[in-house]
Amino acid sequence: MEMVKVTVDGQTVEVPNGSTILAAAKKAGIKIPTLCYHEDFNVKAMCRICVVEVVGARTLQAACSQPVSDGMVIITNSPAVRQARKINLELLLSNHPQDCLNCVRNQRCELQALADQLGVQQQRFHTKTRPESPKDESTAALVRDPDKCILCRRCVEVCHEVQSVGAIAPGNRGINTQILPAGGVDLNDVACVQCGQCSLVCPVAAIYEQDHTERVWAALADPEKHVVVQTAPAIRVSIGEEFGMEPGQVTTGQLVAALRRLGFDRVFDTDFTADLTIIEEGHEFIDRLTNGGVLPMITSCSPGWIKFIEHFYPEYLDHLSTCKSPQQMFGALAKTYYAEKAGIDPKNIYVVSIMPCTAKKFECGRPEMSASGYPDVDAVLTTRELGKMLRQAGIVFSELPEEEYDDPFGITTGAGVIFGASGGVMEAALRTVYEVVTKETLPSVDFNAVRGIEGIKEAEVDLKGTKVKVAVANGLGNARKLMDLIKEGKADYQFIEIMCCPGGCIGGGGQPIPTTNEIRKKRIEAIYKADAGLPLRKSHENPAVKTLYEEYLGKPLGEKSHQLLHTHYTKRGKYPEKSVG
Repeated sequence: MEMVKVTVDGQTVEVPNGSTILAAAKKAGIKIPTLCYHEDFNVKAMCRICVVEVVGARTLQAACSQPVSDGMVIITNSPAVRQARKINLELLLSNHPQDCLNCVRNQRCELQALADQLGVQQQRFHTKTRPESPKDESTAALVRDPDKCILCRRCVEVCHEVQSVGAIAPGNRGINTQILPAGGVDLNDVACVQCGQCSLVCPVAAIYEQDHTERVWAALADPEKHVVVQTAPAIRVSIGEEFGMEPGQVTTGQLVAALRRLGFDRVFDTDFTADLTIIEEGHEFIDRLTNGGVLPMITSCSPGWIKFIEHFYPEYLDHLSTCKSPQQMFGALAKTYYAEKAGIDPKNIYVVSIMPCTAKKFECGRPEMSASGYPDVDAVLTTRELGKMLRQAGIVFSELPEEEYDDPFGITTGAGVIFGASGGVMEAALRTVYEVVTKETLPSVDFNAVRGIEGIKEAEVDLKGTKVKVAVANGLGNARKLMDLIKEGKADYQFIEIMCCPGGCIGGGGQPIPTTNEIRKKRIEAIYKADAGLPLRKSHENPAVKTLYEEYLGKPLGEKSHQLLHTHYTKRGKYPEKSVG
């Protein structure tokens, strides 16, 4: 690789030819301020916050897009640079509501942080050039606030290029430009899957999750309610980031302790029903494989993926596993099995989920998710919302002692833990399917071929003479590629895992901000570390799951299981395409 020498603020560094000024400055230990730039996306150079001087150039250059050349001399902190950055930021702020104290991103907003960094302490420009627009609160999971949008287009890129959904795009022209659904309709009127990846990359609060914190506070304060909480596998490796901890810290014990201090009556682990999902889904796959069922069978744990296939590939719904997600299985059992064991009227049981996912808010409101006669799940908090509640309660997370989950839904295996990472559901299923079919012990429970954040991964497993080819995809753009292969008759897989979000649930739309690919990798590493540290690593070895079948469900795929743990989905189809602007 050809290397070039450039000088940044008096420091000479060598970087690969074609590198940007931004990358060269980073190599020199200088952090140039940015706003529209995101390390995982294509360069847009929209905001001009990152401008620098290049000696010999007649104008300031955008550091995020300008490539370096050999001998280039760059100045990142001259009076002209500081003035230009400040003016560019002030112009952005002139179109931005000045209500930081009432904003969900207060003290966690990139625009606010830049104003502090660049010394913007007064508003010099007061002429608002864009028309005011009402909030769009039409979906169960997300809120759009167009007035706060800074037109950075990060949300557009993740929606189109990463997720291939295309629910939002730039519309209108000039000073009237907005980011909005086609035709200017509400988000609920287009094929939005409510994955929340847009909210994860938005630098301000132009898109954020529907807030369930107040309804949870109300339930905790209601003496008539028995409030139970379940925590998704990915939460234990991300909640610490809400309190300044490094990504990739496993904080399971502190998480349990924190939830008890909030006042929950029981603290349970969604990993329990992840293990249960594997038992049901594994037996469903074996049944399809041996009895001529619809193949490939595709996992059904991810609600954003479910809504995606309902909209874009409704003719392939029969390929989905009929299993509910672990969140919904937990809710159904909490209001039946647990209610009976605890002697509590299910109408008084209030189920709260802590999830890395915004689409879980949509999922819990689906009409088919009420097998007990009551909604399986009553409220869903994202990782960010849980962080907010813990701060409101004054709980110092890092100083909490480790505590254990409550029984009966607190006994879990490593297979349940790895549900939080792309490939985890497939690996957990293979650990069980292999031993159920072959009646032999796996020589190794680690299926490394399906791990990692690569978009599509493949593996082949020999079930004592029966070769099973599997595929794993994360991110809906990759899901689309797999579905198109099925549609074209080019897929020879028998089992497919699809996770809606890049990296799987560890990269969910409700996770701490920022979430980058580098951070995803650290969370995934922590997930597998947690798995390796557990005494049980196969779902079918979970003693509490065995007891559940003995006492209540009977057998996998039995009548009771089908009633409570399985469901079918809805053909939604695509919405008519409408032009914007």
